[in-house]
Amino acid sequence: MKKNKPMIVIFLTPAVIFFLSIFLYPIVRTVIMSFFKIEGITDSVGLWTFVGIDNYVKLINTSLFRISCFNLFRIWLVGGLVVMTLSLLFAVILTSGIRGKKFFRAVIYMPNIVSAVALATMWLQYVYSPRFGLLKNLFTFLHLDGLAKIQFLDTDHKFWALLFAYCFGMIGYHMLIWLSGVERISPEYFEAATIDGASKPAQFRYITLPLLKGVFKTNITMWSVSTVGFFVWSQLFSNVTADTQTITPFVYMYAQIFGGGNTVTERNSGLGAAIGVVLSICVVIIFTICNKAIKDDDLEF
Repeated sequence: MKKNKPMIVIFLTPAVIFFLSIFLYPIVRTVIMSFFKIEGITDSVGLWTFVGIDNYVKLINTSLFRISCFNLFRIWLVGGLVVMTLSLLFAVILTSGIRGKKFFRAVIYMPNIVSAVALATMWLQYVYSPRFGLLKNLFTFLHLDGLAKIQFLDTDHKFWALLFAYCFGMIGYHMLIWLSGVERISPEYFEAATIDGASKPAQFRYITLPLLKGVFKTNITMWSVSTVGFFVWSQLFSNVTADTQTITPFVYMYAQIFGGGNTVTERNSGLGAAIGVVLSICVVIIFTICNKAIKDDDLEF
């Protein structure tokens, strides 16, 4: 080991430098910035004005930020239930021995290889369009005139239209994560359960679900991370930055740092940094709760 120490140092040094400069330094700098009032994100430290926890107090007292957090919570909770349920269902179906497994897997995952901008544009112009959208033509063809007249992009329906489109694009990604877990389960478990007379629903409940606890934690964490960074879809579904139906904390943070029309009266990168710290803490809390609530140490494959 002693003879290999120089070699170990040589190989580890680039990785350590990369981690400190690319990951650790920005994290520490962002936390420090959250306690200062900073007009420009590139301002030197000498131009920072220390304000303590005033940035966090201001966030709590700002109604627009509270609205953005509520929108984010709805996306995380409602969208999470839809995405996790459907992606798990598709994963179980694709591992049940159906024909064309590779084809269906590719089709379901396909929205993930398309950029969010292109995908959102497709929904806005070709699905939700009140003139020639897919939903309008479908409901008209089915003689559902009441549904055909719905303006999916108006104030009353915009959030749910946004959420539905976003969930559509995320199902394939989380399905692959479920697939990786389901395919690790030995077929011998299911064969033994079948011999014992267990039905398919019973096998899913007592074999598949318990052995997917670790994968479930991974999926929840990845979903939380992607939801916290919800930005592009909000911007594309509304031309107004302060639209209460589509604004999320990430959009509000962008407005605070770079300016966003009538959303803010002055730029404050310190306030934007405080938003980033709050969002990071939320993800850590969710991850911690999942680890405490879901125990998979006693399970073996």
